Amino acid sequence: MSALALQQQQLLESLFLPAAEDAIKNIAICADSMGIRGLKAYQSNGHALAERALLAAYPVLAQMLGAESFAALARALWHATPPQRGDVAQWGDTLADFVAASPQLAGEPYLADVARVEWALHCCASAADAVLQPATLALLGSHDLDALRLQLAPGTALLCSPWPVVSLVHAHGDGGVTLAQAAALLHAGQAEDALVWRQGYRPRLRQAQAGEADFVAALLAGSALGAAMDAAPQLDTSAWLTDAVQSGLLLAAHPF
Repeated sequence: MSALALQQQQLLESLFLPAAEDAIKNIAICADSMGIRGLKAYQSNGHALAERALLAAYPVLAQMLGAESFAALARALWHATPPQRGDVAQWGDTLADFVAASPQLAGEPYLADVARVEWALHCCASAADAVLQPATLALLGSHDLDALRLQLAPGTALLCSPWPVVSLVHAHGDGGVTLAQAAALLHAGQAEDALVWRQGYRPRLRQAQAGEADFVAALLAGSALGAAMDAAPQLDTSAWLTDAVQSGLLLAAHPF
């Protein structure tokens, strides 16, 4: 490794060390002119970038934790799992597991699932585009259901939680749920299955209806329509298909 490459590597490593006083020792041999003030400036910029990136992906978690605690969480994640890509908007996928493992947040175990829902919404927003193919839906009336697969909207994700995660997210946005209602559901230990998808360019979130989680899980796993229906006998599939097309969740049907 060249001297320049070594200096660059040591600088990057130093930026992610929690203590600037320790970090400066790592690069002193290759950057004698760099003072601790300059390194702190780099680290401060990195911390600010981390906070902005996570705030864009996790606005609800930020509200629930408060600005100061969320900023501290962003800085801790920045040092624990630094970005591995040039696009910092793709950084932050490990936050839910980081929150779940945090002793400081152990008393609020629902926060990790809230983060998982928010990351699904974040990823959904940048998923590949796709459009409704209405002509293919005629196959539903002419083909064996065991020989058909359904194409769901970009970014479709299912998250089953023992906590009322959908209500918590909606209560901190414009989802028609009050904070008091969400708090009551949380106190009651209400479980909710979150369904995320994109309608056009708009990420959507709602609670899965009875049997829908098993049905969607089977579809996402690549099962045929017939097998997915068998996995969720309590679901009114005919009504689901109609609603799914209208809401943009279902885009097409394809033969295997």
